[in-house]
Amino acid sequence: MRSLRVLAALSAAVLVLAGCSSTTESNSSGGDDTTGIFPITIRHAFGETVIPAKPERVAAVAWSNHEVPLALGVVPVGFPAVTWGDDDGDGVLPWVEERLAELGAETPVLFDETDGIDFEAVADTNPDVILAAYSGLTQEEYDTLSQIAPVVAYPDLPWATSLSDMIRLNSTALGLAEEGEQLIADLERQIDDALAEYPRLTEHSVMFSWFDLNDLSQVGFYTTHDTRPGFLASVGFATPKFVAERSAASESFFETVSAEQADLFEDVDIIVAYDTADGAGLAAAQADPLLSRIPAIARGSVVLLENGTPLAASANPSPLSVGWGIKDYIALLAAAADKAGGAD
Repeated sequence: MRSLRVLAALSAAVLVLAGCSSTTESNSSGGDDTTGIFPITIRHAFGETVIPAKPERVAAVAWSNHEVPLALGVVPVGFPAVTWGDDDGDGVLPWVEERLAELGAETPVLFDETDGIDFEAVADTNPDVILAAYSGLTQEEYDTLSQIAPVVAYPDLPWATSLSDMIRLNSTALGLAEEGEQLIADLERQIDDALAEYPRLTEHSVMFSWFDLNDLSQVGFYTTHDTRPGFLASVGFATPKFVAERSAASESFFETVSAEQADLFEDVDIIVAYDTADGAGLAAAQADPLLSRIPAIARGSVVLLENGTPLAASANPSPLSVGWGIKDYIALLAAAADKAGGAD
C-alpha cells in the first residue's frame, strides 16, 4: 500500500519541482514577494501556469478543488454549488459546511455548473488563481478561465487526478506546499486507521461499477484513471484483470462492455456501485441471465451506495470527505468482503 503512495508522491513531486525549478533564481534576484516562493510555475495538460504572487482571492471549479484551501485554512471567494450528494439543498456538502463553521466563515459565492462552468460568475469573484487540478476542463474552457486568472489544470488526463496529486498541485499554487504534504500524511493516517480494523480486507479485488436498470445489456465500470477505483487501488485493493487491461488501453475514466461478456469479471471479489434503483438494483442484476454470471453479483458481495447521498459522494475521496466518511465506507466494503469470503 505504501509503495503505491510513494510512487504517486514522487511523480507529482517531479511535476511540481520541474515547474518551479526556473523560479528560484528570479526570486533570489529581487522578487517582490516576501515569502521568496513566488513566482511559481506549474506544468499541466495544457502547458504551464505561472502564479506570480501568493494568491489572496482563490476560486475553484469542478469537483472538490475548493476543499484543498479550506483544509489548509483558506476560505475561497467562490466554488461550485453541489447538486449531487447535497443532503439539505444548500449546494454545500456536509463536510464543507463543517469546515466553514470551524473557520467561522460564511458560505462563499457558489457557481452554478449545471450547464458547465459559469465563467461570468467566476470572473465576478475577481480571483487571483483558479484551482482545477481535479477536473475535466477542455482546452476552450481552460483558455477562457485563463483570461480571468492563472488556472491550475489537471496534470495528464481529465478526471484522472489522484487525491494526493490534487492536494499537491493546488496547495503548491497557494504557496502552501509543505502544508499540503502534511495534509496528505494526515489523510493517509486516517485511512490506515480505518483499514486497520479489517486486516485482510485489501486481499480482495474491487470494481467500481454502474448498473443502469434501463439497459442491463451493458456493464459499466470506472477505469483505474478515475479517482474512485484509483483510491481503492492506492490503499491496497487489487484491480480485477480485465479492468486493469481495459484501463491500460484507454484514456477514459469510464468504459462499458456487453453483458454477454460477463465472464470477463470472474475475478471480481467486490463490486461498488451507485444504487440508482432504490435498493432494487442488485436484485435486478441477480435476476438477469447474463449479469448473474458475474460471481460478485450472484453472491451479493456488492456495496450499493445510495445514489445522491453524501456517503455516495464521499466515495470519490476529497480532502475533507475522508475524515467525514472513510470509516463508514470501509465498513461497507468489509461487509461485502464477508460475502466474498476470507474477510475479517
